[in-house]
Amino acid sequence: MRERRWETRLSLGFDEILATAERLAAQGLIPAAPAKDVICYVEEWEVRAPEDFDHLDPWATEDVTLVHLRDGWHGDFFLLAGGYHTVYQRHQSVGTYCSVSHPWRLPGSMATHHSRSMLWLGFRHTHGFIRVRLQTIDVVTPGETRADDRRALWLEERQRAFLSAIAVLEVPIDAVIEKNSLVLRGADTRMPLFCSWPDAFGPCQFEYNSPDAFEFLVPASRLAATCGGEPARVRAYLTGFSEEALDEFQAVAPGARSAYRCSVHCPLDELPEVLRAIAPAGRLYATLCEFQTQQLVPDGTDASAIVGIVGAEGGFQLEVRLNRAPLPEDEMAVWLERVVGMPVTYAPLPPFP
Repeated sequence: MRERRWETRLSLGFDEILATAERLAAQGLIPAAPAKDVICYVEEWEVRAPEDFDHLDPWATEDVTLVHLRDGWHGDFFLLAGGYHTVYQRHQSVGTYCSVSHPWRLPGSMATHHSRSMLWLGFRHTHGFIRVRLQTIDVVTPGETRADDRRALWLEERQRAFLSAIAVLEVPIDAVIEKNSLVLRGADTRMPLFCSWPDAFGPCQFEYNSPDAFEFLVPASRLAATCGGEPARVRAYLTGFSEEALDEFQAVAPGARSAYRCSVHCPLDELPEVLRAIAPAGRLYATLCEFQTQQLVPDGTDASAIVGIVGAEGGFQLEVRLNRAPLPEDEMAVWLERVVGMPVTYAPLPPFP
């Protein structure tokens, strides 16, 4: 989400993906060969039951997470999260993880940030945590200067937003602006505090941990209540559990759809088979080529680029992600179309998956 992203407009056959790889190689780049082992990331693979994961048995998998999906949800977040925690306690081990997400609303008006943000209440074997994320309307990656005239504004808004969440949660964290960046500090150094991406004009989050897994149940519910009862997009993430435990989690609040996300290790030319295994609704992502842009535009700003493969609904697209734009904005799409050999459109990822 800290990247600039473009994608091709039409659905492609896998033969067209391989043809693009040949085109990239002709430009002096090093794309993955058809037989090369790649990591394929599977997301949003909706299943009827946990055992449907067996469809991926032909390949090695890792980071397997079952996600409970609820859209337009109305309810008591405290009861929902508490229900997940009750089941978690019965099945927790060193490798298990459970978290429940819910939106929260920033107070007042914001010019650079989305008014609706996201929180995660989570449980691990030795602690609980609360994670709070903000998302800017535009993404400007570190090192870019195109939004320098708004930097003071987004820093002030980011500080104000985090301080409002901290006040609702009643956690001992301070948020100050130092050296043109936001700095978060916890008053109790024994309680781990992590802050991610504070330098980016884009998403930013903090995660506060406690050895008391119950500590954040009530505070997280207060933060969720800032949405005022509006229909919410709620997700529960379950990692490392047996099928028996997953069945118990399903009974916490019946009616949720189930979807898997995981990593699949396979040769590049087996991506069509993986896509068929997760049909009809699953999505996959894999890297076709990585390069530094000055290899192709020596006079441009150097940037790291990834040409990726996106699979969904039986077809493929190409995406290009860059950590910054190497050329002026009005030249980017034309240049990328020359690189991949087909039209592209700017397509930033949604703020919260």
